[in-house]
Amino acid sequence: MKIAFIFPGQGSQRVGMGFKLKEAFAESRETFDTGDRVLGFALSKLCFEGPEEELQLTANTQPAILASSIAAYRPLAKRGVRPAFVAGHSLGEYSALVAAGALGLEDALETVRLRGQFMQEAVPVGEGAMAAILGLDTTAIQKACTAVAETQIVQTANINCPGQVVIAGHVAAVERAMEACKKAGARRAVRLPVSAPFHCLLMRPAQERLAARLDHVAIADPAVPLVSNVDARVVRSGTDCRDGLIRQVSAPVRWQESIELMAREGVETFVEIGPGGVLAGLVRKTNRQARVLNVEDPETLEKTAAILSGSAAD
Repeated sequence: MKIAFIFPGQGSQRVGMGFKLKEAFAESRETFDTGDRVLGFALSKLCFEGPEEELQLTANTQPAILASSIAAYRPLAKRGVRPAFVAGHSLGEYSALVAAGALGLEDALETVRLRGQFMQEAVPVGEGAMAAILGLDTTAIQKACTAVAETQIVQTANINCPGQVVIAGHVAAVERAMEACKKAGARRAVRLPVSAPFHCLLMRPAQERLAARLDHVAIADPAVPLVSNVDARVVRSGTDCRDGLIRQVSAPVRWQESIELMAREGVETFVEIGPGGVLAGLVRKTNRQARVLNVEDPETLEKTAAILSGSAAD
């Protein structure tokens, strides 16, 4: 049985995440302690207690999700569960690389904190937007974006699963594309409550700043192959991992293709590790035959570990 560990990105955060793990497992508590020390503020308190408006700030959200994901991963790994692949949705790729032994936790925390700052500063608030397009295929969405872009930017940002694609770009262009997609047959087009247009060409300034940072971060060859979300391909070298982390800032997240690739490689079980259940839902919509588990607190950890060890019924 092949298993993939998948790690969530921005949008999965919520106040209270990781608290039960910290209470139950020394390795989880150590993870949050590391975050507090490295970043120089009480990241753990922000995860456990909020306030929500501070947790939602991109520069806080990204290290908070990373810390919460690794706090969930470590006690599972301690039980000897080893995946065939790791993958992460956007930000989640950093968690995946920590889990694969390619990236140190301290470097990852510092880098995603800066990543969040760079991404927020790349586009003035109010100039960019993102929207979810439901019920229309990717090719039709891309065609609609191209047709209405004019002199602005609007493009696919997240190809999440069949029938769910997110677009990003200038506000006016995104609104034109939403209308064009509805005319083309989309079931719904919904603006997302985000502060910046992630994964589009407007993020190039952030990408350049992050590249300079990553030049000084040690990234080893992963002990477990990574499925890079920017290319939807298997990556086995630290050099390729670094390249993917840079390019993903302004390029679409090819999540549906990543799941399809792992299924072709024989993965039957996907374990979402970290807060929320967003990725589990996307996997189910992409591959109905897959078994999907999650680890976000002690209860789900024990259940998942028991299933993977064969001591509990599916």
